[in-house]
Amino acid sequence: MRLRLLCGTITCAFVLLACHDPTSQPATLVPSGYPVPEGFPPLRIPPDNPITAEKIELGRRLFYDEQLSRDGNLSCASCHQQQHAFSDTIAVSRGTQSEIGLRNAPPLVNVAYGSTWFWDGRARSIEEQILGALTSPIEMASDTAHVAARLATDPTYRSAFAATFGALPNARDAVRALATFCRILVSGNSRYDRYRHGDSTALTEAERRGMALFFSSRTRCAECHSGINFTDNNFHSIGIHSHYYDRGRYYVTGNEQDIGKFKTPTLRNVALTAPYMNDGTLATLDHVLEHYASGGKPFINKDPRIRPLGLSSQELADLRAFLYALTDSTFITNPLFAKP
Repeated sequence: MRLRLLCGTITCAFVLLACHDPTSQPATLVPSGYPVPEGFPPLRIPPDNPITAEKIELGRRLFYDEQLSRDGNLSCASCHQQQHAFSDTIAVSRGTQSEIGLRNAPPLVNVAYGSTWFWDGRARSIEEQILGALTSPIEMASDTAHVAARLATDPTYRSAFAATFGALPNARDAVRALATFCRILVSGNSRYDRYRHGDSTALTEAERRGMALFFSSRTRCAECHSGINFTDNNFHSIGIHSHYYDRGRYYVTGNEQDIGKFKTPTLRNVALTAPYMNDGTLATLDHVLEHYASGGKPFINKDPRIRPLGLSSQELADLRAFLYALTDSTFITNPLFAKP
């Protein structure tokens, strides 16, 4: 019930802003010329929010600014930390007054390649996802008037908004700048990527064995963790629980077959983003691998591919080694993504 009411509160915020803010509406995405790693498709962006250097820099400053929260003590970066691939280190994050969140803060890795956002996929754009976090009563607990008023008192922001948007500071453009910064958080320089592009020395023997297992019909990991971002952007129940108090995708669709289903997360930089799953219930990668190897818990909507795998301890170790090889150290140390 608490989650249902929370989703309703956030939806009301979307509707109110949509009265004068087209960024909250679904938009046809167009390719961007922003540089991406080798083998990656172009970033796809809303045509009314093109990527510019000025917008990236403004978005980066806003991302690290606690002024956006109601009490001025929480920024986007509080729960999305660069050294952890822009994720958090606790099961569920805390709000402005230490409110306990409902879901694990997902990493902000290659979010531009998503098709829906949040664990339940209720946001139709990155802009909408950001607005949801800003206005959620258990996250930043802010509102559009508060954001505009706070930013308008800062002469640096007044200058930056004028240069970037030709306007005074306002919530709509703040969200657009934040979305632009999030879109350019692209990761594709792991040792796995270097191996894929021809460096035969990039992976160890154990990592190559783990890679073979990962992409095999025996484990079927890559059927959901697919593509350049290791996600099918779809929703599955994987038997984490036998009863789901958080019904996940069901809250969006109302379809009982979606109870307990959550969006497949990316595995890029997964070694840095513990704890795992939508509620942070699995503390380590070893726990994650053990869960899948065991076949999970019984649940009516559990994906049939989640079944006992009969993996040996060596095979589990090899899979773990491969997942570690998906770490992109340049992503977590890139000064262009760091606090200004």
